[in-house]
Amino acid sequence: MDSNDEIIYDSEGYIRIYKSGRAERFHGLEFVPPSSDPVTGVSSKDANVVPGVTARLYMPKLDSDKKLPILVHFHGGAFCMGSSFDPLAHNYITSLVARANVVAVSVNYRLAPENYLPAAYEDSYAALDWVLSHKNDGPEPWLTDHGDFTQVYTSGESSGANIAHHVAMYGGSKLCGAVLIHPYFLSSEKVESDEFNPALADKLVQLWKIVCPTTIGLDDPWINPLAADAPPLATLGCKRVLILVGGADTLRDRGRAYCEKLKESEWKGEVKYWEAPGKGHGFYVFEPKSELSEEQDKIIADFVNKI
Repeated sequence: MDSNDEIIYDSEGYIRIYKSGRAERFHGLEFVPPSSDPVTGVSSKDANVVPGVTARLYMPKLDSDKKLPILVHFHGGAFCMGSSFDPLAHNYITSLVARANVVAVSVNYRLAPENYLPAAYEDSYAALDWVLSHKNDGPEPWLTDHGDFTQVYTSGESSGANIAHHVAMYGGSKLCGAVLIHPYFLSSEKVESDEFNPALADKLVQLWKIVCPTTIGLDDPWINPLAADAPPLATLGCKRVLILVGGADTLRDRGRAYCEKLKESEWKGEVKYWEAPGKGHGFYVFEPKSELSEEQDKIIADFVNKI
């Protein structure tokens, strides 16, 4: 057998990665076209952001000329799975846009291992620049006519929340805030929630080293924003941050630590934290109508509308 055909990562039912950099994906492959949702009234359409990077835009049902907050969102999938166009991602953002009454831009960044990190970060920075370029004029009327550029938020789930943090650092004071949902952060320091699922905790470490082969390790600022060499959280340019975690999530304590360090830093903004009792990673995607899923959506909606 060719050594390049050696399997170096296998998550059954999700993804298999080979030494050559080839990947086989078994989840999140279905493409849902943009549409006008008959239940919520939310409309969606796709746009080219920069060469190689696309996004899906969402517009809620309009009942006034009031400008709406803008949510620049990054899907999850451990940097190597998922898209803005798969059913779970599309349905989640449709529901959130309806509840929060925001204009959303769901960024379809490049995935590893075909495009190793920092490609996803570079794509996401470019997407934010593209959104902000519409402040005075631009090709997308949903942004120019209906977006409030004093209320631009970055948001994401899991690896997308990791990206959302870095995009918030990049965007500085041009952003109003950040929403980090079940963030995928790691560290060389063990935490209590690692023990919820030690096998999964080990796989997250293994996967990080595959999607970012140039990493310096678990205290790389890309995966550990609290590392000694990471840009200080006090330099975060936005003024509001919301962190949401699952109480039974292996990554729970990483989100908690981020929240506490942000509070302890010299950052002068507002930080909010919410934990879904007894819930695991990404629970809201798989049970969108549950009481806690709807509560989480309401918390996000209230946050971006400053309620």
